[in-house]
Amino acid sequence: MTATVDTLRGTTPPEPGGRPAGRAVTVRVGRVSARFRWRSVVVPVVALVVVVLLAAVSLGRGDYPLGVADVLRTLAGAGEVSQRFVVLELRAPRTLVGVLVGLAFGLAGALFQTFARNPLASPDVLGITQGASVGAVAAIVLSGGSAGALLGGLGVPLAALLGALVAGALLFALAWRAGLDGFRLVLVGIALWTSGNALTDYLLTRAQIYDAAAAYVWITGSLNARTWDQAAQLGISLLVLVPLALAAGRVLGVLQFGDDTARGLGVRLASAQAAVVVVAVLLVAAAVAAAGPIAFVALIVPQIAVRLTGGWRPPLLASGLLGAALVTVADLLTRTVLPEALPVGILTAAIGAPYLLWLLVRGRRTTA
Repeated sequence: MTATVDTLRGTTPPEPGGRPAGRAVTVRVGRVSARFRWRSVVVPVVALVVVVLLAAVSLGRGDYPLGVADVLRTLAGAGEVSQRFVVLELRAPRTLVGVLVGLAFGLAGALFQTFARNPLASPDVLGITQGASVGAVAAIVLSGGSAGALLGGLGVPLAALLGALVAGALLFALAWRAGLDGFRLVLVGIALWTSGNALTDYLLTRAQIYDAAAAYVWITGSLNARTWDQAAQLGISLLVLVPLALAAGRVLGVLQFGDDTARGLGVRLASAQAAVVVVAVLLVAAAVAAAGPIAFVALIVPQIAVRLTGGWRPPLLASGLLGAALVTVADLLTRTVLPEALPVGILTAAIGAPYLLWLLVRGRRTTA
């Protein structure tokens, strides 16, 4: 069995949406072949290296500063006792949760945007993170009532997880009409987003001042006081969900050609659509349960990944790794550059809000 590599230049047909595919490489091993672009491989590799370096820098920043070499030596088990305590016990859980949360949000955003064929389709716009906010705020604010006591007994992370899953179930149920349509999914999501915001504001008006302050910190999205328990729970969830999300990539590629073409190619359309949305919702639910609804990560990074790879739809692996890099660098900046240690969601919102406005203006100019 021999392996051959063919480089195709200018002969690759355009992908859906009319964008030329550009230079591609076809690898053949016997009767099995696969085609990929160099940039689709280089970008995830570079993004992974950047995430590792950013995590090492983040682990070294704080009241007890350490160099990158000291951090890497400590992670390898050769550091001093004080360095191991600072790196492994105090800083590593926060950094690891940030990396995993960014990975989950990036993957979820790529799944939603590819499925809906809309760069605005993200968990923030579709109401899933708002559902998590409702659950968390209810657990914090309504602890005196019977329903609130039940949520409070679950804990804020589990209440947020429940809220995100309920919002995802409502999104799925209300958007389903013998299948899922991307345009209807976004419209239903915007309605859920508005309803979730209104319900969260109502709960905050009933809260005591100290409960409202705690709720505001959570709904902003924060990595403060993360523990190994939270990192382990999120890591176990992603061990299951990330392979499922990557496996959905092939189905998503077929779905871009339209429902009729997908059916003609043998795709079970309803089950494939449902699987993509369910995996995306579970990724968001796991992320918000660990760190709160960190804003706009799932909106920004898939579009950045598209431009870096030169593709025609958000690449899943690159989007996840870029999401991890964005959350890690935002957390590093809030702890070391800004005058006060702010929740990481404030910085991502400051970046994402102008980007959302730019997307809206760009879309208006395109359709004009």
